[in-house]
Order: sequence, then structure tokens, then C-alpha cells
Amino acid sequence: MNWKELSVVSHYKTALAVQSEIKNGNFAGASTGLEELIEAMGRSERRALKSYLELLMVHIIKWKSQPKFRSFSWARTIHNARSEIEEIQEETPSLNNTVIQDIWEKTFLKAQKDAEAEMNQKTDITDLSWKEVFEEEYSIN
Repeated sequence: MNWKELSVVSHYKTALAVQSEIKNGNFAGASTGLEELIEAMGRSERRALKSYLELLMVHIIKWKSQPKFRSFSWARTIHNARSEIEEIQEETPSLNNTVIQDIWEKTFLKAQKDAEAEMNQKTDITDLSWKEVFEEEYSIN
């Protein structure tokens, strides 16, 4: 069985295949399948973390670049992205703040390009601090 390929295609199908291997007494195969499934799920969680961090950064860049266009929707997106990141970190403790710091620069550069495309203009924002991304309050008064 090609566990790596199966785990990339479907976590659910991989789990079913592992279950089948156990029922058939092939514990070595089941173990290999579980290892691949765990790795695939870790990659998936890491992608989700990066995606929410990028979404968060895009909206903060827009917030700082276009104060006249600030909206409840932007504030809600910032809040929701922070909550999702927090949940991912609670469920997968290995995706800690060090991991976020490791992907920070690359994620910021992508967020900057995406924000500029959404705003249809360049931004003066050349970096974001941890405080700006995770601690500052963004709300409509």
C-alpha cells in the first residue's frame, strides 16, 4: 500500500485502511499507515496555521493602510483569525509561537502582496510586529 499517497489524498480513507490492516492482523502495515497519517495531519494543520496568519496579516495591513475603509467585517476577520490560530495551537501544541516566528517573514511578504492586490494600491507597511498582529485591539469605535 502507498501510505504516503493515500494520506495526502484523504485522512479518512487512510484511517479506514489502517483499521482494515489491524483487522487483518497486519500491525506493521497499520503502524506505517498511522505514521504517514500523523505526518499528513501535521502538514495540514501547519498549512491552516499559515493560512490564518496570512489572512490576519492581510486585514491588519488593510486596516493600517486604509483607515477610511475600516469595517466591522475587517475587525471580525482579525478577531476570528486570531481565534483560529489559538485553537490550532491548543490542538497541536507543536505549532507554537516559534513555528509562527519561523514562517513570519515569508507569510508577511505574501500577505503584503495580497493586501496590495485587494486594495489596488501599494502599501507603506513594510513589516508587522508581534504586538500589532496578536495584541493590538482592532475595533470600530
